[in-house]
Amino acid sequence: MLKKNDKILLVGPAWIGDMIMAQTLMQLLKAERPNCQLDVLAPKWTFPLLERMPEVSNAIELPIGHGELKFSQRYHIAKILKQNHYAEAIILPNSWKSALIPFLARIPTRRGWRGEMRYGLLNDLRKLDKAQYPLMIERFMALGLTANTDLAAINYRPQLHTNPVNSQAAANKYQLTTDKPILALCPGAEFGPAKRWPSQHYAAVAQEFHQQGWHVWLFGSPKEQPIAAEIQSITNNICQDLSGKTSLAEAIDLLSLANVAVCNDSGLMHIAAALQKPLIAVYGSTSPGFTPPLNDEKTILRLGLECSPCFQRECPLGHLKCLTDIKPDMVIEAISALQTTG
Repeated sequence: MLKKNDKILLVGPAWIGDMIMAQTLMQLLKAERPNCQLDVLAPKWTFPLLERMPEVSNAIELPIGHGELKFSQRYHIAKILKQNHYAEAIILPNSWKSALIPFLARIPTRRGWRGEMRYGLLNDLRKLDKAQYPLMIERFMALGLTANTDLAAINYRPQLHTNPVNSQAAANKYQLTTDKPILALCPGAEFGPAKRWPSQHYAAVAQEFHQQGWHVWLFGSPKEQPIAAEIQSITNNICQDLSGKTSLAEAIDLLSLANVAVCNDSGLMHIAAALQKPLIAVYGSTSPGFTPPLNDEKTILRLGLECSPCFQRECPLGHLKCLTDIKPDMVIEAISALQTTG
């Protein structure tokens, strides 16, 4: 039965991949309570993601950086949110600070995992059983249900909605043509070098598909421009380098035009998966056991060496074999197989 006031505030994560994973909770809430109003409090740079999630009613900016307390600013935001009369808040980050605003806004039900000493700030405080909920999406979705609910029969996956008009406008802006198949390469990873498949391997894949008549587009943030520049140098500039040039919104819309994407374990990998793009996901220091890509057409390449996953930003042994030994031919064959089955 619907509550008279069914307004929910979701305190969202700040990382791209985590926010995309959070959409599964939003889907569950809207399925369970179709008329609920679901507002998301998050950094403004995540808004292009939220705008492409039809479950979200309103995106509310949290203009406070990671690790910053800024109590007076949080109090001011809480004072404004109090006027919205939310029935409950679901807090996805595990930090103490993330629970402050819902508490100060006096939202009646404030739910989240135990995290950093949040007794009192949360009044529906859950103790996480990692064995029961091994995936991040399960840990998010569980907060939308009564405690210890079995999620075996629940199957949601992120799905970003794009507008073909916006995608074509972005293509026109960057003078991109879509007359041939498009291979999207996402060679960066914010976490560090131990998640980045080598530039020379990406270059070899780019050269192969360029020779086959494909367009090859490079995606990434401004920090990842040097990586794209290496690939361009090796390939004699055969790629369309979009790294550091597009906004996040434009990157999403342009990725929606790709026929296949090759990505490291990164935010762009999760975007490509949420766009339901055929995907090759290359894993090095991390594991797909917690936050795998959730689309149907995907191939996960991981060697499973004795030293991995180490979850380090840089290879502690100095050889990075978990990535260097994934050869370009392996990715080229995986792309061809996806094209055949697709």
